[in-house]
Amino acid sequence: MPETASTTRAPDALLPSLTPLLHEWLPRQRWFAGKGRRVTGFTLEAATELLPLDGPGPGLLHLLVRVEQPSRQAGTPADCYQLLLGVRTQLPPRLAPALIGRIRQGPLAGRAVYEGLRDPRLAGLLYERLRTPGRTGPLRFHATTALPPALAPRVLDAEQSNSSLVYGDSFILKIFRRVSPGANPDLELPLALAGAGCARVPAPVAWFESGAATLGVLQPYLRGSRDGWRLALDALADGREFTAEARDLGRATAEVHLALAEALPTRRLDLAETEQLAAAMDRRLHAAAQAVPALLPHVPGLRAVFAAASGAAGGNAVQRIHGDLHLGQTLRGSDGGWAVIDFEGEPAKTLDERRSPQPTVRDVAGMLRSFDYAARTHRPWNADWATRCRAAFCTGYAEAAGADPRADPALLRAYETDKAVYEVVYEARHRPDWLPVPMSAIERLATAR
Repeated sequence: MPETASTTRAPDALLPSLTPLLHEWLPRQRWFAGKGRRVTGFTLEAATELLPLDGPGPGLLHLLVRVEQPSRQAGTPADCYQLLLGVRTQLPPRLAPALIGRIRQGPLAGRAVYEGLRDPRLAGLLYERLRTPGRTGPLRFHATTALPPALAPRVLDAEQSNSSLVYGDSFILKIFRRVSPGANPDLELPLALAGAGCARVPAPVAWFESGAATLGVLQPYLRGSRDGWRLALDALADGREFTAEARDLGRATAEVHLALAEALPTRRLDLAETEQLAAAMDRRLHAAAQAVPALLPHVPGLRAVFAAASGAAGGNAVQRIHGDLHLGQTLRGSDGGWAVIDFEGEPAKTLDERRSPQPTVRDVAGMLRSFDYAARTHRPWNADWATRCRAAFCTGYAEAAGADPRADPALLRAYETDKAVYEVVYEARHRPDWLPVPMSAIERLATAR
């Protein structure tokens, strides 16, 4: 389709006028990854007026901005963030909570700037652009099917690393806040799974991008579904077993892995690669123990876990996987069927790391840790509940995959240990009250034989 006209103002005039506002506003956002580090500057990658800023109604400004911060590894580019800013002369009271600030100088002096996704009119514009594929400045919009018009938007407030809009309870648009060149796995993998006929993952119906970077993905919204984390907590609170659900979830996970192996390349690790994998886990343990001294007494036992994985024979299959699988990344529909969502991978890792083939037991280990987390929220701690769920999940996985993840105990234990080490650092930094959850796993994994 032909390019849609857009107005793009000169970056040298636009960014300086926004800089004072962004300095204050960006670090407070849940999706900002550089918390705790000073922002020293901004570089504008692209600026596109999706709605004219000098028109009679609200303007919508799409920005890709690099945020300069100290303590970055040498040669690592600054993080690039996607911003959608509303611009109005007068901000209505209903949008007051979305206010970022008023511009004091430059081409937009005197205008109010606010979080554009909070404005239903501006959020609706994004959907309309996805309905009509084509270009707007550097932005490219794609759709795989005809979409219905005029669906009312609402913002989901639960997310941390991205932002999402639900349109009419029919579709959900995930907007990636921190963007990198290359296909985002949350678009790439669901597209591949749809091509393989896997119904466990909602298939993308539209998306938009700039250059090689994926900016947002529209998928069906699974009305009436509930996430696995909430379901597990409800079962614990009610004193109910969760093994039937865990077994079904294991089958669903295996089906996703089988479909990914069918749709995308697979290969086998040689012995040297297995040793490198275990050595990377050992390095992460060393760094974690320096950050969280509570780990130090357990380091010898944990290193033995990684050494056992390193000494295992090569030949483990690797393929594309979810990469950050836990109960919160699953949805159970009203029909009892499980869906798997959010294939973006761990936000802290680079895009290349998230797109690299890995053993499927990494996903299994992530889910096993999630059952432990759920059980630990219950008072008193219901460790046996978690043990039964973990076993049921692996049983269901084996039934669908034809191979039991417990058949390679050294590698599964190593991945579970690596995940628990990561959790210790995360909880120590962000939720110290939760530190006993991964530490209980550390004690078990460091001593079990």
